[in-house]
Amino acid sequence: MSPQMTKMRSEIAEQPEALRATIDSLLPRIDEVRALGERTRQLLFVARGTSDNAAVYGRYLVESHAGRLSALAAPSIATTYRRKLDLEGVLAVAISQSGRTEEIVETLAWAKDCGAATVGVTNGGPDSPLAQAADLALCTVAGTEEAVPATKTYTTQLAALAVLAIGLGADVDRADLLRVPEAVEKLIAEPGDVDAVVDGLADKHGVVVSGRGLAFSTALETALKLKEACYLHAMGLSYADLLHGPIAVVDHATPALLVAAESGPTLQGTVALAERVVSAGAAAYTIGGGRALAAAGTAAMNGPDLPEWVAPMGLIVPGQLLTEALARRLGIDPDAPRGLNKVTQTD
Repeated sequence: MSPQMTKMRSEIAEQPEALRATIDSLLPRIDEVRALGERTRQLLFVARGTSDNAAVYGRYLVESHAGRLSALAAPSIATTYRRKLDLEGVLAVAISQSGRTEEIVETLAWAKDCGAATVGVTNGGPDSPLAQAADLALCTVAGTEEAVPATKTYTTQLAALAVLAIGLGADVDRADLLRVPEAVEKLIAEPGDVDAVVDGLADKHGVVVSGRGLAFSTALETALKLKEACYLHAMGLSYADLLHGPIAVVDHATPALLVAAESGPTLQGTVALAERVVSAGAAAYTIGGGRALAAAGTAAMNGPDLPEWVAPMGLIVPGQLLTEALARRLGIDPDAPRGLNKVTQTD
């Protein structure tokens, strides 16, 4: 394989088809989701790592569009403290790419034992331990993913969570979800000025990645990718939290990477943050946000032509391409970062 076609880059390119297959497979399951939803009032998301970033998207989506209180679980309550909670009326949603992370499977079983209805989201197939443990398994159709940094398994998780939200009564147009694969295809072909951002980050040791609302998940996932594949000290923050103090670290040596959909209530604040960063003499690289955010920043990567609720499935793509290209610039193999395995087991 040539240096220009790493496994990570190949799997980034496979995302449109993986998304089509996943959406086609899971949309017919909406009635099953609805039936579970009728038994529950709120959601508890169980995940780690990249899957936890997907869970952040799920939480914002369900709360903002389905009107259901949601939370991110602390698996150690189940696996370390072994404390039983009252989870009657809760829909526990466990997310794991492999479906074989023991802590996540055990936490989902704990939630069921505590009275929750359960959903498993996994690329591991219906025979995986997570799928077997769940009342309802939403299996993504991403195919085998060989590179350690997750790409197509992450975006298909977001698609599964979008289907979940529709089944829970979200006030969205499901036709928007059907447009996602084509939008992602376009972004892969035309990601914007990735080279300029690679140039800007190549000699930096850290970067602050920020977004808010539904784009917050993208900020977290982009930061994680830059950490694991480029060894950058990348901090993923909501821009609201960034303004409460951490913005002090943004300077000529620590640029900002700001993410927003092309519409929605968080766009204006993201534009204002880009203007503030640039006025302070630091670089503000941008993903999405349309012309307004691009004009406010230092160099711009494109976002998808999608409404905010599905935009994160496209917004992450320039971040993935940036990570892969920056890793190669730094002489790092993005397919096999040091100290990492494809499946991580935690106690």
